[in-house]
Amino acid sequence: MRKLTQLVLVAAALFATPAFAEMKIAVLNYQMALLESDAAKKYAVDAEKKFSPQLNKLKTLESDAKRIQDRMVKEGERMQQSERERLELEFKQKARDFQFQSKELNEAKALADRDMLKQLKPQLDKAVEEVIRNGSYDIVLERGAVVDVKPQFDITRQVIERMNQQR
Repeated sequence: MRKLTQLVLVAAALFATPAFAEMKIAVLNYQMALLESDAAKKYAVDAEKKFSPQLNKLKTLESDAKRIQDRMVKEGERMQQSERERLELEFKQKARDFQFQSKELNEAKALADRDMLKQLKPQLDKAVEEVIRNGSYDIVLERGAVVDVKPQFDITRQVIERMNQQR
């Protein structure tokens, strides 16, 4: 709430000054600029390929556990005690394996995402700086801090295009 109050006060001060009429203001969706870049899209495709085997294992574990659970529900009362106990144990093992492998996959994906961000952030920062400099903007606000903006004041696409031109 305090940040919102500060933002409103800053905006009010800007609008109250005569120099405001001469200021050039833009809005940037930083996250969208990153995620919509060609490099991020390529990473997403590569990551899907890389993590596909682990994801398939998870899907198999999930379907196996579901199959066991369905069998216990349908035939549970007619099963012998030893068979029911064996299935319950097998179900618990599949559930544990699923949780463990799911956690491993999430951690590996998060690590890969952080590495990708570490590589792309300098490129994104450079593209942002170039667009701001070329457009001679006095103020650039994060899109999330703005309620509404006319499309001509949004420089996100320009930043994406600039980032895609970098190699």
